[in-house]
Amino acid sequence: MNDAPRFRPVAEHGLLVEFGEGVDTALHDRVMALDAALNAAPPPAMIETVPGNACLLVRFDCLETDHARVEADIRQRLDTGRPQVTESRLHDVTVCYDAPFSPDLASVAAMTGQSPEAVIAAHLGGAYQVSLYGFAPGYAYLTGVPDSIRLPRKSAAIRDIPAGSVLIAGSQCIVSTLKMPTGWWIIGRSATSILTADTARPFLFDPGDRVRFRRIRQDDPEMAPEMTDV
Repeated sequence: MNDAPRFRPVAEHGLLVEFGEGVDTALHDRVMALDAALNAAPPPAMIETVPGNACLLVRFDCLETDHARVEADIRQRLDTGRPQVTESRLHDVTVCYDAPFSPDLASVAAMTGQSPEAVIAAHLGGAYQVSLYGFAPGYAYLTGVPDSIRLPRKSAAIRDIPAGSVLIAGSQCIVSTLKMPTGWWIIGRSATSILTADTARPFLFDPGDRVRFRRIRQDDPEMAPEMTDV
């Protein structure tokens, strides 16, 4: 099996390192390992790295270096042995599955042939990892939705979904941070803020972090009034 990554130039200032395609834990581990190695010992003129599900974007100062030299630096790191993933953090994230914050819970239950409580139990039992950020500020894509509650996206998006909505589609889960449209299934509402007031660390998670959902009820003091907009 040839597991060598593919290198693809992105404009004049970026290099995409592709380990494969799709949502796959083994591929993402390789992405995060290279991400950790590059940030521990950055190549000359590297600006930042941006992890994806199966690829890593390396941005650099094109006045100081070029694609060939950055690729050579990355190959050198890969040739010296597969980088190791650094230890990740574990976050507890609240979720309220009560009505009216879970408008799609009954549909998910019906489509997967189980009760709403079984769907909730499955969701709480998932082993979630932050794969990447995308779509909107603070939208952390979590992998790890259990097989028993995986569904494709809806055929059409719904507008004005409140911030804090807990969404699932396929193997992924998101806690929304803004009022936005979505075609994912809304199964709850979280009182945990993913956006922080820290300009140095504006989001709660880092890619590679792990997430554990914790159930709360609608009358729980953690459900602040601003989180109960429907």
